[in-house]
Amino acid sequence: MSSSEDVVLVVEDDPDDRALIARAFKKAGVAATLRFAHDGEEAVSYFADPASPQPVVVLLDLKLPRRSGFEVLAFLKGDVTLKPIPVVILTSSRESRDLRQAYALGANSYLVKPTRTDALLGLIATVDAYWLGLNQAVHTHERGR
Repeated sequence: MSSSEDVVLVVEDDPDDRALIARAFKKAGVAATLRFAHDGEEAVSYFADPASPQPVVVLLDLKLPRRSGFEVLAFLKGDVTLKPIPVVILTSSRESRDLRQAYALGANSYLVKPTRTDALLGLIATVDAYWLGLNQAVHTHERGR
C-alpha cells in the first residue's frame, strides 16, 4: 500500500509504545518511513524545519509533555499549509471529552491504542491500507516556509 517515499510521523512520548508501533509497522510490511517526535514541542519543531519530509499522515498521542496532543493538533489544523495532512489520534484515552475535543480541533480519525500486540498489528495494517493506500493525500513539496 505505502511506498518507501511515504513518511509517517508518529508523535509518541512513551518509548515502549514507540517500539511497539515501529515493530507493528515492520511486521505489517508497511513500506513507509517512520519518523518519531517524542513530545509535542518536537512535533511542532519537525514541521518548522523545511528539511523535514512532509508526512502523508501523522499518528498523534494526546497525552504528551511540553505540548499536548491537542496543542499539536490545533497547530497543524491552524496552519493553511499543514492543515491538509491527515492527523490520526492514537491514544489510550477512551474519554468522550477527549474524543469530542480531538474532532472539534480537526482530527481525521480517533483510534484507541490496543492493549494486545496482535490487535496493534491489525490496527497498523488498517492504517496502512486506508491512510497510505486508499486515501488520496495532498502532497505538498513546497511548504511555503
